[in-house]
Amino acid sequence: MPKALKIYSQDLTANPLLSHCDEGMIQKFVSSATIKTYPKGSVIFLQEDEASYFYIIVDGWVKLFRETLDGAEAIIDVISLGSMFGEGAIFSNNIYPHAAQTIEDATIIRIPLLLLKDAIEEDKAFAMHMLYVMAANRNQQDKELEHRDLQSAPQKIGCFLLRLCKPHQEGPIILNLPYDKTLLASRLGMKPETFSRALAKLKKETGISISGATVTFNSVNQLSDYSCSACSSTYPCQDL
Repeated sequence: MPKALKIYSQDLTANPLLSHCDEGMIQKFVSSATIKTYPKGSVIFLQEDEASYFYIIVDGWVKLFRETLDGAEAIIDVISLGSMFGEGAIFSNNIYPHAAQTIEDATIIRIPLLLLKDAIEEDKAFAMHMLYVMAANRNQQDKELEHRDLQSAPQKIGCFLLRLCKPHQEGPIILNLPYDKTLLASRLGMKPETFSRALAKLKKETGISISGATVTFNSVNQLSDYSCSACSSTYPCQDL
């Protein structure tokens, strides 16, 4: 196994989906994986490209988006450390249903999509777990629709920050956000000026520290008590 992959193999086993693979399948993933650093603005794949790989982020940020008929971008998500993307092509006739682009320098693991198909076919428990992960992701999307009506703008930002934390993570917690706050604003359905005002209010209401692109807080309770008060479930709402 290449030395670099030994370093990052823990990123595979820590992923909510791949953590349920047996040791043999994990070794297949690791031995077939490649690691690449993408400069900011790199297009990883385009919408409707034929899919050969799925990806796990080791460092940096990636935006997932679709292009509208008039050429505008519809932001699906803005994801970071530990997030997997591209795996949904398995259920879209091996076609990526959206595009992916780095929004800052990013280190990403790339794994052949065929191996994921093999794992589904060979391991019934893994296939069931993948359905569970997909259902949990859909549940998260449903909650976001709920949040649009019930949460204030600062609470929406707080909820997004909680998504970046590991469940039951102890503080102090330091999160490094993308420098381009316009993308985060778009992801949360806000105008950039609304996002800036809401971030300032979140700081006032919760006592979190904000310095440039770095957000620091003592514990998840500091955010969850405030952000989850307008939600139908308590934090962590998605614990895989």
